[in-house]
Amino acid sequence: MNDAAPAPTPAPRRARVRAPELIGKGGWLNTGGKELTLAGLRGKCVVVDFWTFCCINCLHVLDELRELEQRHSDTTVIIGVHSPKFVHEAEHQAVVDATERYQVHHPVLDDPELATWKQYAVRAWPTLVVIDPEGYIVAQHAGEGHAHAIERLITELEAEHEAKGTLRRGDGPYVEPEPVATDLRFPGKALLLPQGDGEPGRLLVSDTTRNQLVELASDGERVLRRIDGDDGGGGGGFNEPQGLALLPDGRVVVADTVNHQLKSYDPVNGRVEVLAGTGKQWWQGEPTSGPALDVSLSSPWDVAWWRGEVWIAMAGVHQLWAYDPESGRVRVAAGTTNEGLVDGPVAEAWFAQPSGLAAADDRLWVADSETSALRWVDTDDVVHTAVGTGLFDFGHRDGEAGQALLQHPLGVTALPDGSVAISDTYNHSLRRYEPHSGQVTTLATDLREPSGAVLVDDDIVVVESARHRLTRLRLPEEAVRVEAVAHRTQRAATEVAPGKLRLDVVFEAPSGQKLDTRYGPSTRLLVSATPPGLIAEGDGTGSDLSREILLDPEVAEGVLHVSAMAASCDDDPANEYPACHVHQQDWGVPVKVTETGVPRLALVLAGLDA
Repeated sequence: MNDAAPAPTPAPRRARVRAPELIGKGGWLNTGGKELTLAGLRGKCVVVDFWTFCCINCLHVLDELRELEQRHSDTTVIIGVHSPKFVHEAEHQAVVDATERYQVHHPVLDDPELATWKQYAVRAWPTLVVIDPEGYIVAQHAGEGHAHAIERLITELEAEHEAKGTLRRGDGPYVEPEPVATDLRFPGKALLLPQGDGEPGRLLVSDTTRNQLVELASDGERVLRRIDGDDGGGGGGFNEPQGLALLPDGRVVVADTVNHQLKSYDPVNGRVEVLAGTGKQWWQGEPTSGPALDVSLSSPWDVAWWRGEVWIAMAGVHQLWAYDPESGRVRVAAGTTNEGLVDGPVAEAWFAQPSGLAAADDRLWVADSETSALRWVDTDDVVHTAVGTGLFDFGHRDGEAGQALLQHPLGVTALPDGSVAISDTYNHSLRRYEPHSGQVTTLATDLREPSGAVLVDDDIVVVESARHRLTRLRLPEEAVRVEAVAHRTQRAATEVAPGKLRLDVVFEAPSGQKLDTRYGPSTRLLVSATPPGLIAEGDGTGSDLSREILLDPEVAEGVLHVSAMAASCDDDPANEYPACHVHQQDWGVPVKVTETGVPRLALVLAGLDA
C-alpha cells in the first residue's frame, strides 16, 4: 500500500502565441512622451484594448475595465490601441480629445493606419487581448462583458508568474496629462430654459466630461450655476450626462449616460431625481418594459418629448425606448437590438447607435450615428431613412438625399419651416435636410465636433464639443458650397471561397465557468449580409455558434453581419444561484469571393481559435 499523497493534478497548459510589437504612426498618449515596447513591459500582465471612440461598445468596455485597472495596478498594464473606423478618427488631435473626453487613464497608442490591428488579426471593435508577463498572447475576447473573465485570468497569471519569478510588481507607465482650465469640457447637448423667474434666454448645457450640468446666461458664456446632481434628493451625481428635454411641467429630463439612467432636474429648486433605470447596464434577456425604476437602461444618449412620452435614444442597444411620466413605466419603442440600417415597422427596424432626437408634429427625427444616417419615426410607428445607406459608407456630399453623405452625426434640431438641422459631428459641419425638396445642404463648416444645437429666436446655438463652447449662428438663407467627399470604412476584405463557407464563432467559457443551459440554449447566432443576396442559404437566427453558409456565386463581395451571444455561469455545485455573465459581440466582416479564398471564417468571442 502506498501511503504517499497523490500528486496534484497539473493545471492545463495554456496555449501561447508570441505577441506582435505595438506600433502606430500616431504615437503614444498618456505616457509623458515615452514610447512603450513589449520588451519594456515584460514582467507585467498586459491587456490590449482595440477601440475606436465612435463605438458605444468600446466606451462600455472602458468602463468595465476601470475596477480591474485599479485592483491590479501593480501587476497589470492596460494599453488602448486606437484603431479608427471613420476618417475623422484617424486625426491625431481627435484621439487626444477622445482620450480626455472619455477619461482614459492608461496609455493609448494612436494607430491611424491599423498596423497593430492587422498584426493581431482583429476583426471587431472592441477586442481585448491578454499578454502574459513573458510576452505571449494567452486570451482574446471580442465585445462586452468579459471583464470578470479577464480579471480571473490575470489573478491566475499573477500566481503563476510570481511562482516562476517572472512577475514584476510596481507602478505602470501611465502619466496623467496636465488639466486644462475651461468653463465647459466636451459638452454634449444644450436646451433653452423657460423664462420663469430667472434671467431670460438661459441655456442649460450637459458638461459631459465634468459630470455636471451648467446653466449659462443668454450670451452662452457666463456661468450662472453648476449642477452635479448630488443634492441629496436621490440623484446620486451625474456620470457623463448627454441629452436634455423639457417636460410640460417645466422640469428637464437628463440622459445620464454612463449611469444608465434618466433623471429629472428642476431649474426652480435645483432638485435632481432618478426617473428611470437601475443604475446598471441592460443586458440581453433582461426586462424591456415595466416600472421605470426596475428596468435597466443602456447608455441613453438623447431624449425628446413626443406624443406624450419621453423618447430615448438608447445608444447602447441600438434602439429607441419611451418613458411615460404619468404611469412611471418604460418600454421599447423601436428597434430589435440588431445593429444596422433597416426600415419598416418599429418592431422590425434596425438602428446603429442612435444619438440625437428632435420632435416635430408628425415625426421624430433620429441621428443614427454609426450608419451616418438621418432617420425618422412617423405617427404610424414606421421607421424611414432620409439620408444614409449603412454602417460602412460616409462622407460629406450635398444634393439629393439618396446620394448625400454624412459622417457620424450626433444631433438633430427641428427647424420652424419643417426642415431639420443635422449636427454632422465628424464632418465638423451643420447640415440641413429639406423633406419637401429632398435636398441636403451645408449651413456651416469649421465647427469642431458639433454634437447638438438649439434654436434661440432667429439663431441656432451649436454645441461645439471639441472646442468646449457654444457657438451662436444666424441661420443662413443660402447654403455653403463644399467639395463632395465619399468614404468607405477601410478594412481589408477577407477572401473567402465560393460556395459553402464554414462560420465558426469561437467561445470558450472562462476559467471557473460553464455554459448556462438551465433554461434552454445558452448561445445565439444571427447572420445577415449586405447586400442580402450575398447569402443564398444560412442566414437568420439559431442557437449553434457554428453553421454553414452558402454564398451566391453571382455576388462577388459584400459584408457579413454576425451577432453572437453566449451566457456562462460560475461552475460551483455548492452554489444554488451562481453568478451568470453574458458575452456578446456584433461583427461586420467585409468579404470578397475568390477561388483562392478560405473555406472557413473564424470569429473569436472568447478564447483562442485552435
